[in-house]
Amino acid sequence: MTSVLSHFDSVGLDELVSEASLLTRVDRKYVVPRAELDVLIGGLDAATRVLEIDGVRDFAYESFYFDTPDLLSFHMAAQPRRRRFKLRTRAYLDVGSAYLEIKTRGARGSTVKERSAYPSADRDRLTARARDEVAEAFGSIGVAPSRVDALDATLVTRYRRTTVLAPDAVARATIDAELTWLTPEGDGFALPRLAIVETKSGARASDIDRLLWRSGYRPATVSKYATGLAALRPDLPRNRWSRLLRGPFADTARPEELPCAATV
Repeated sequence: MTSVLSHFDSVGLDELVSEASLLTRVDRKYVVPRAELDVLIGGLDAATRVLEIDGVRDFAYESFYFDTPDLLSFHMAAQPRRRRFKLRTRAYLDVGSAYLEIKTRGARGSTVKERSAYPSADRDRLTARARDEVAEAFGSIGVAPSRVDALDATLVTRYRRTTVLAPDAVARATIDAELTWLTPEGDGFALPRLAIVETKSGARASDIDRLLWRSGYRPATVSKYATGLAALRPDLPRNRWSRLLRGPFADTARPEELPCAATV
């Protein structure tokens, strides 16, 4: 994939953020075999640009997801319920920075995503300040703020991400590979033969979406947190992701068979 991407011009992070910031955004996710990525990427418009920072075009990510002992966040996604939340720290391992991300959806269907800088050394736990922020977010969706006290790390994901910007400088897509899921205890699985492609565009589908459709791919209901946890826990509800769990997610490997995303 790296060699194919080298044919495209680069775009810097500041330019990507300023050009591709969308007031109204539609996200679509696709599960694609890694063996077919080169062909798909080769089919992108020649004016497509690739995010590049200090000469690097793919970056290591690590996320810790937090949930209550009864997995309230997971069950809200599995239902799905109109009121829900997702809570994680996301670390950019190549540069050593991390963020706390709180995503909530209220009764009217509006989604609010809050993101703030976070101490990288604390990314596997919630600080007292973080719990205060989460309690406030919980109040906005009708979840008792007292439930914040029970939140703990439930799942860890690691992967390498490449970001491409369409020629219209609005639509973009991320390509996540070397996908790994781990419990805090160290159990888990990897999907070395798959990638998750996520497109972000306005109300109309982007040229990147149309390329995927022509290649036989359709948007999939996949959540790194909820789908990954359901794959690890057969006792949890699986209906929403049953097709993926019986298909692409069934072809797993042990995490140690996948090169580590990065060292911290």
